Amino acid sequence: MAVSSYYTASAATTAETTEAANTPIVQQAFQAWKLGQGSVFDLLTEDAQWTVAGYSPMSNTYRSRDSFIAQTVRPITARLATPITAEVKHIVAQADQVVVMWNGVATAKNGKPYENSYAWHLTMADGKITHVNAFLDTWNLVQLME
Repeated sequence: MAVSSYYTASAATTAETTEAANTPIVQQAFQAWKLGQGSVFDLLTEDAQWTVAGYSPMSNTYRSRDSFIAQTVRPITARLATPITAEVKHIVAQADQVVVMWNGVATAKNGKPYENSYAWHLTMADGKITHVNAFLDTWNLVQLME
């Protein structure tokens, strides 16, 4: 019984340590993005899988960082006159999972505001993002991409 308790306590300690490490990594990435000194995308592994939920031109599962950046980030950025300013509302971490609730604001090249709310469910390993499920108001995204 003592062995079982040791492993349970050890697993809980590892999960707590992972949470404690991942939260500031994600916070720092969002802060760097806000300051124009990097972005959360810098944390993606080369083979990161990113799923954009919903029914928009960008909704899909991308199987690498490069395909996600090329097919999603660059086309969105091309429609914007200003970078998206991210305002983090909540970060919740459990073991290697981190959920970030945030709002983004920018100005489109047509002068209209682009505002969206996001929930990103990140899976992390060794301080890097390996999987993302991104939820957002895809209607706002469709209007931006028109």
